[in-house]
Amino acid sequence: MKKSEWFQSIHDRLFAVYGECTCPLHHENSFQLLAAVMLSAQCRDERVNQVTEKLFSLAPTPEKMVELTKETIQEIIHPCGLSGSKSKNLHACAEKILDVFHGEVPQTMEELTSLPGIGRKSANVVLGNSFNIPGFPVDTHVKRVLNRVGIVKTDSPEKIELEVNKLVNPALWTNFSHLIIQHGRQICKAAKPACNSCVLADICKKKDI
Repeated sequence: MKKSEWFQSIHDRLFAVYGECTCPLHHENSFQLLAAVMLSAQCRDERVNQVTEKLFSLAPTPEKMVELTKETIQEIIHPCGLSGSKSKNLHACAEKILDVFHGEVPQTMEELTSLPGIGRKSANVVLGNSFNIPGFPVDTHVKRVLNRVGIVKTDSPEKIELEVNKLVNPALWTNFSHLIIQHGRQICKAAKPACNSCVLADICKKKDI
């Protein structure tokens, strides 16, 4: 099987199980998604959604975010962990959006990754889910599942993203990432993958690891 066909088979089997997925981070605009993605680093989505409910009631836009002190932001987002660095990045990110991008979240990878606290994974989430611009976010679930299946052999998110971008239809990228994340959370778990319940078992090179 060609690698492009292998990727397509993985996508099609996961799509048959999970279908069209939506971003689990609650948001009403692109800035809120940007902030939520930033907070999700080393934090569960459920906790992020609890925290952003309060944060976005006070600061739903970059204009309102910069009105809050870093100390206030840090207190609100404390349950997400890394609150010191995340609060500084949130405030600085909002400032740069206002000062450089005229209050609008930018829509290119280069511009998004110029914002404090935003890397390629976060930028791809925003591009795909806010602007319908193809992007393939690579998080820990995506990295783990694709390596276990054997279709990639690298821990580099950038290299995984590049390989998917070369071999998978761009129209599939955003949802494909969601599908793999869902599978990683429900079946191909970090500690104990449920290989006997996995729709990828017969095309996986590491079944019953």
